[in-house]
Amino acid sequence: MIIIVGSIIAKTDSLNELLAMSLEHVRRSRSEPGCLAHAVHQDAENPLRLVFVEEWSDRKALAAHFALSASRAFVKAASPLAAESPKMNIYEASAIQL
Repeated sequence: MIIIVGSIIAKTDSLNELLAMSLEHVRRSRSEPGCLAHAVHQDAENPLRLVFVEEWSDRKALAAHFALSASRAFVKAASPLAAESPKMNIYEASAIQL
């Protein structure tokens, strides 16, 4: 399984637009093959910071997601609304049975 944790800090005047775009992006992404989970959260300590948490079945599914024109369009549209460069970490993980 591939896990992504990313974040973007909105400019003060762009938060609502960025949040709406982010919700549209995650809802669309959830329907893609190999997407196990995709969500955006607003940081309780810094409301301008949006945090993305994604789970993908494998690298192939993630590569297909990144290759979609809609995914690239989201990044292109979100970048000018950000106060700084977005951050993204990608992890390869396996579930632990308790």
